[in-house]
Amino acid sequence: MPQNALVECIANVSEGRNATTISLIAAAISGQPDCYLLHQDVGADANRTVFTFAGAPDAVFAAAYLIYKVAAERIDMRRHTGAHPRVGAVDVCPFVPIRGLDVNDIIARTQVLGKEVGEKLGVPVFLYEESASAPHRRNLAAIRRGEYEGLADKVRQTDWKPDYGPGYNEAFGATVLGARPFLIAWNINLDVKDPLETARRIATRLRGSGLRGVPGLFPGLKAIGWRLEEYGRCQVSCNVVDPEGVDLAAVFLTAVNIAQELGARVTGSELIGLIPLKYLANAGKAFSWEGGERGRLEAAVSVLGLADLGPFDLEARVLEFALEKQIAEGNK
Repeated sequence: MPQNALVECIANVSEGRNATTISLIAAAISGQPDCYLLHQDVGADANRTVFTFAGAPDAVFAAAYLIYKVAAERIDMRRHTGAHPRVGAVDVCPFVPIRGLDVNDIIARTQVLGKEVGEKLGVPVFLYEESASAPHRRNLAAIRRGEYEGLADKVRQTDWKPDYGPGYNEAFGATVLGARPFLIAWNINLDVKDPLETARRIATRLRGSGLRGVPGLFPGLKAIGWRLEEYGRCQVSCNVVDPEGVDLAAVFLTAVNIAQELGARVTGSELIGLIPLKYLANAGKAFSWEGGERGRLEAAVSVLGLADLGPFDLEARVLEFALEKQIAEGNK
């Protein structure tokens, strides 16, 4: 493995309200040498925090284990409520190769981590995406179906026995981890007057799976409608699972048109975590006539309305920029 190999982890933790727990997890990540906490997205309504970090593979996987350890000690799913679907205290923990790594190496590492989390912490572990132990376990939505509340019944089914750990852990729930390609988590914002049903109708028309057997407009896009109480509005919550094939600008402008048909209004969008440079630049390429790469990035921010809910800092939200800055500061 090259000495400069890098891997990214995007840990989704079912805690968005307890500042102490969130700080302890952030400290566990930052405390690992050669591991860089790039961003944390805290959502009180979803009761969920997304920690994006990257670095040397050994350091990143060590930090991920510590996240599970803190979560097992401090999060009790029996008392958890939130808008986002979830199956456990660390709901999902994907690993993405950035540089100098073969996906098979990441798969092997997720298997080691899953076994360690299952045996040492008593957490039921499901492997998904590239790490999945069976085809029906590749899709996160399939594993998560029934959520935490339905987990006790689900794990009794032969097809849904966890890959590692005990069959059930009432306090923690279960976790899903694995190697996967880049995924862009991104929400499209509706006007505060627009009802939740509108967001749901837009989501069904956009997402590849559509509704009741009728496919949607964008294969490679998953979407649901939900309400964000913090901002008093509804969103179309999107996961772009095929960022090579899905143009964010096309999705956004289509959502604008569908909303208008329904008598609603899209006000902008919200990026969750970080985005690789090429995917954001691609969204702005048709709207930038000068300024090169930087111009395309700035055009994308404008077209997608990424500053709708708060300032959008390219240096902090573009994966390559954030990682380069962290590494440079660490080498001083």
